[in-house]
Amino acid sequence: MSGLDPAIAARLKRNAEGLVPAIAQQRGTGEVLMMAWMDDEALHRTLTTRRGTYFSRSRGQYWVKGETSGHTQQVHEVRLDCDGDTILLVVDQEGAACHTGDRTCFDADVLLD
Repeated sequence: MSGLDPAIAARLKRNAEGLVPAIAQQRGTGEVLMMAWMDDEALHRTLTTRRGTYFSRSRGQYWVKGETSGHTQQVHEVRLDCDGDTILLVVDQEGAACHTGDRTCFDADVLLD
């Protein structure tokens, strides 16, 4: 069971896997860095530690951004959208946000410019 505040947990709209999409945005610039998944425990850990903590669907485990790469996220704000189905993290990103080494996960494929 998660330590997430029940009032926050009640507002979340999760997918069938119990996950909510989380968007990381650079503090100050608004640059969208990445999208990952959170469950109640990942959100609780993020709120408690102020470090971006996510749930990996492929590995079935939690991961803290930068724990192995050194590309950390210091979380300054966490917001829930009006429908409760998306979380926004306002962060200071140290190094690349994308696992490919790019600054953001949205650098590679521009579909409409």
